[in-house]
Amino acid sequence: MGLQEARGTLAKAFKELMLRWAETRAQWDDAQAEQFEKTYLMNLESDLKVAASAMEQMAILVHQVRRDCE
Repeated sequence: MGLQEARGTLAKAFKELMLRWAETRAQWDDAQAEQFEKTYLMNLESDLKVAASAMEQMAILVHQVRRDCE
């Protein structure tokens, strides 16, 4: 799996997680759910954006290395 594919898989998994969380949150509406969301999910989106950006940069570098080694 290449970096672009991995980035897509990660984005798809995050989207699925957030859909499942929305379903869960509809049933689980208390202070513990709010704490879970704050602790684990609130920062996850920004962390994934940083990871996706890093993966994009790595994909560019890998492409350059392959081109240079030909």
